[in-house]
Amino acid sequence: MRILANDIGGLTQDIILFDTTQTIENCVKMIMPSPTFNLARKIRTATHNKKAIFFTGVNMGGGPSKKALAAHLKAGLQACATAEAAATFDDDLEQVIQMGVNIISENEAPDEAARIETRDLDLIAVEKALAAFEVDTHLDAVAIAVLDHGAAPRGVSDRAFRFQCLQETVKKRRNLIDFAYLADEIPDHLTRMKAVAQSELERDLPLLVMDTPVAAAIGAIEDATVAGNTHRVIVNVGNFHTLAFHLQGSTILGFFEHHTKLLNGKKIDNLVARLVSGELTNEEVFNDDGHGCLILESSSIIPFVTVTGPQRHLMSESRFNPHFAAPYGDMMLTGCFGLVRAFAQKSDELREEIERSLSP
Repeated sequence: MRILANDIGGLTQDIILFDTTQTIENCVKMIMPSPTFNLARKIRTATHNKKAIFFTGVNMGGGPSKKALAAHLKAGLQACATAEAAATFDDDLEQVIQMGVNIISENEAPDEAARIETRDLDLIAVEKALAAFEVDTHLDAVAIAVLDHGAAPRGVSDRAFRFQCLQETVKKRRNLIDFAYLADEIPDHLTRMKAVAQSELERDLPLLVMDTPVAAAIGAIEDATVAGNTHRVIVNVGNFHTLAFHLQGSTILGFFEHHTKLLNGKKIDNLVARLVSGELTNEEVFNDDGHGCLILESSSIIPFVTVTGPQRHLMSESRFNPHFAAPYGDMMLTGCFGLVRAFAQKSDELREEIERSLSP
């Protein structure tokens, strides 16, 4: 069985071709620039060349690309997009229009414009990279992680809406696996995940999608040291978002999400300590330009703390002396291992074969 697991972040997309006929160490792995990073680069190139842009495709991650588009428009250059592609920059198309983007149809695209396709999942590009090294590109399933803010109702903060959706998911069963969706389970408000499923439709392969920080948390538990400590805090310090889960086994006791650029090691330590003790509030995190905090149970004992993510160095001098998780010896693929484990939990058909290949 071969599962392509692709953890799509803000600066990198981390990929493993999980093959149950190989040891995990011998599976093909790639750390590549993220789609939104590449999109931003293409926009900046068009700006440098003083060319108009036409966006076509589907909703994908914004982040750096939205800032690049704002700079393009500020330079007095034109940008237009189909409605589907424009949702990359805001699910509320009125906000995109106010930025200065013209919403048009495919057949209205100006001939002189630089044509840029928006999509998170590009299986053709991955297959070309694999084929260049003579790797068999046959796939049995696909698992993708993206951070989805969700389509907030007009007038509702994207930050508040994302955290509200996270809270609602947690309160169902308080289990990390509840953030994983098979293709037909994706809630309508998760438009970025829906677009990933749309991109993969023509392949008709089993598909699982999940939020990136949750994939990292599940993947961190694949680290033997983390697995051996059932009362734990897992901190994923991503390039743009930091999310910490307070867990008993896989049961969620509480969590917070903040923006990494606003954090340092001392501040993360403080947030973690107060998450565990039950003192941290949703209002405090949100008013600090983060997403929020939810506490369901507290503890007087600081649990085992582990950290993962590309900005994990922020906790290198943490007073908690955290364990730096590296499941199967590779920290950058933590989210990918979380995706594979989630597929095993969600699929009766694939579970036994996947679990035989993963370490206990």
